[in-house]
Amino acid sequence: MKFIKSLIGNTTDNNKISYGLLALRIFISVLLMTHGFGKISNYEVLSTKFPDFLGIGSEWNLILVILAEIGCSILIILGLFTRLSTLPIMFSMIIAAFIAHAADPFSVKEMAILYLGLFTFILYTGAGKFSIDYLITKRK
Repeated sequence: MKFIKSLIGNTTDNNKISYGLLALRIFISVLLMTHGFGKISNYEVLSTKFPDFLGIGSEWNLILVILAEIGCSILIILGLFTRLSTLPIMFSMIIAAFIAHAADPFSVKEMAILYLGLFTFILYTGAGKFSIDYLITKRK
């Protein structure tokens, strides 16, 4: 009976919430990293034709997106500078969804919008107790 109640109601157990945030951070960051690794493996081709939305050249735009998708994802998995690390990812997802794929059907933009929503959630909630951020703030 207790198990059924735990499935139906809300939880105020901080450990359960933090485990959920940890699972979400790892899950979506690993998924996003696969996109970054795909860009690395096709770097030669993409570096010449990647959209130049920031006016710094195709190659530098590609490098920044790879850093966001891989570097920031690693920081989010570790829970280090979590909220700050979501910002480059969110910025690249906004550009992908609403500028790069503005004329495309929703099915093409859907993944970028989904990532944008999930990383916005992490920006709002933070990393939770199972993170380096928590260890840093706990010591102060």
